Amino acid sequence: VLPALSLSGILLVDIIEGSFTKRRFSQFIDALLDQMNPFPGPNSVIVMDNCSIHKFILVQEMILKR
Repeated sequence: VLPALSLSGILLVDIIEGSFTKRRFSQFIDALLDQMNPFPGPNSVIVMDNCSIHKFILVQEMILKR
């Protein structure tokens, strides 16, 4: 289960069997970014821990591009 939470509730959730891959996590972030806003607006900050898939360069580029 991979949720994206905000102060107002769940923005997005993905449930799969097994582990998330870099590709699957990238798809999740791409879908999440459609619901995000520019800083400092609501839903404008993404917080991730140091899991290796969070450091995938494509994910970083997608976030910075928006």
